[in-house]
Amino acid sequence: MSETAAPWVMTEALAGLRSQAVGLAEAAGLAPDVRELHPSAPWKWIPAKLWPNPLSAVADAVRAPLPGLAIGAGGMAGSVLAALRRRSVQVVQVQNPRMEIGKFDLIVVNPHDRLTGPNVFVSRTALHRVTPERLAIEAAAWRERFAPYRRPLAAVLLGGNNGRFRLDRDAGARLAADLAAMAERDKVGIVVTPSRRTDSAVTDLIRTAIAPFGGWVWDFQGENPYFGMLALADTIIVTQDSISMISEAAATTAPVMIASLPGSWRRGEMFLKPLLDEDRIRPFQGRFSTWKVAPLNDTPEAAAEMRRRLRL
Repeated sequence: MSETAAPWVMTEALAGLRSQAVGLAEAAGLAPDVRELHPSAPWKWIPAKLWPNPLSAVADAVRAPLPGLAIGAGGMAGSVLAALRRRSVQVVQVQNPRMEIGKFDLIVVNPHDRLTGPNVFVSRTALHRVTPERLAIEAAAWRERFAPYRRPLAAVLLGGNNGRFRLDRDAGARLAADLAAMAERDKVGIVVTPSRRTDSAVTDLIRTAIAPFGGWVWDFQGENPYFGMLALADTIIVTQDSISMISEAAATTAPVMIASLPGSWRRGEMFLKPLLDEDRIRPFQGRFSTWKVAPLNDTPEAAAEMRRRLRL
């Protein structure tokens, strides 16, 4: 690899994509230079696969010196990586790039992508930054702050509307009622973290519903409790819309329950089915539940495959 530039991680300004690419780099022992892709006009209005010169479209993100390795996630990154490879940069794409797979040194996908080939590695879940070491550090950092909440402790990870599923006011009200009923009947503590996609009206509904039972909802002030919640929860409840958050939750030692939402996505159902069949996840039905599970995490294997193929 180049000695003059750290490996690049390249994604759009989407936390889920960035987490996957950074997680792969970190699992390989790399300290990446994270670069967000913000195409200039008129390319920001045109699909990336149609860009005649992808590097010019995101010129601010590809300033020299070029690295020896670039890792990207998502379709826009795929176009940029393919162009970088023509400049002798090794490139690793996370998610199906929707173009000729020979344009990449390695592609990491999930089974529901239905992509195969000599340079394709299939991971059972999305890549992420959850490791036993990080969970141990976060548990130590958050244990005292979560001590006031009842045990067992349920951590709730909220997504939002994404074009396939709806976490609107009606869906939020149903989830809020289920969480409050669980707190009352099962005598559990509840801590909740919204995402940037969560409608504030949904957050308010859930905060109001669980407040009488000592529940807590993060308000985006102070340190982000996300990894502390993953580390300390006795069970984790995740909304159906986010493959990334489900994958991160499944990498812990806690049972994971999926809160269903209005909408449908065939590929999302294909992602969930093996996890349901293996009893790694179960549907959330308004009751606390726990069962024996083992962490599910293919990110280290994907990183090892990247190092082997690219001789890093």
